[in-house]
Amino acid sequence: MQATRLTLICHARTVAQKLARFPTDEPLEMDWQSARGSRRAQFKNAPRLLCGPELRTRQTAELFGSHAEVVEALRDCDVGRWSGQRINDLQKSEARWLQSWLADPTSAPHGGESVIQVTERVVAWLTTLQATPGHVVAVTHPFVIRAALTYVLHGSAFNLIDVEPLSSVELRFQGCWRLRLAGAEPEERCG
Repeated sequence: MQATRLTLICHARTVAQKLARFPTDEPLEMDWQSARGSRRAQFKNAPRLLCGPELRTRQTAELFGSHAEVVEALRDCDVGRWSGQRINDLQKSEARWLQSWLADPTSAPHGGESVIQVTERVVAWLTTLQATPGHVVAVTHPFVIRAALTYVLHGSAFNLIDVEPLSSVELRFQGCWRLRLAGAEPEERCG
């Protein structure tokens, strides 16, 4: 039986990310049209290419191929009325609600989705992939990738982590330890 291989790729940078804002349906910061197909050779065989419905995921998917299937389960977390707002502004105007949302995965004070709701959506989608042999590449959002990793690395995570030769993991401490998955922006690799 052939295994299912899933590669999750975070969309390229947007202006909202650069300005520490919650996202809207904004485009990529980079000139993605001239980089179309530039990352296609990253995969040996042509994988099944999926992406979230947002403009930024569809544009990023164009870097890997021209026929991405839009999958609703890969959409970003709905942050309700916080969409487009700066996180620093919310720390001043809605500090209690922001802290509640960050600390309690069932909380959604912004009127959108809670972390639990995003995780349930992603887990349901991962379950459908279990019967899909072959390589799937999904261009999505940090929230979706975090939800998938949280599900996969449940409790007994030690034996579920494969560490390949010359691979690296970055941990950062600033009040708490955080795992940082490094990536290179396409425009940083060219030139």
